[in-house]
Amino acid sequence: MKLSSSYIYLKDARFHAYHGVLPQEQTVGQDFLVSVRCGYNIDAAMQHDMVEVTLDYAVLYRLIEREMAIPSQLLERVAGRIADAVLETFPQVTSLDLTVTKLNPPIGGDCMGAGVEVHLINDKTK
Repeated sequence: MKLSSSYIYLKDARFHAYHGVLPQEQTVGQDFLVSVRCGYNIDAAMQHDMVEVTLDYAVLYRLIEREMAIPSQLLERVAGRIADAVLETFPQVTSLDLTVTKLNPPIGGDCMGAGVEVHLINDKTK
């Protein structure tokens, strides 16, 4: 059997954070969802039942939690910091798909959320 692709992911991790341009967003904060999908070769973990041979998604969660705790005006900046932290901590990650969603954006209308989505390739792994 040959592994063609594999990913480690967290889906819709919820955080209360203080991101936004408006003063109320920075004071009261609001809820955000973060999803991340890391291209990562899990072949060794398929053969050996040890967390040391894979990307530990508990560590991944803590990285995101740390970056979400730093207030920013722009979700683009938050996404950039999360991406940098993931690729610095796990240099073996070949690609990164990331969404940061503000659940109650102050847009004067009703929607399920607004945010950013990025798809990155780690050019250091190629």
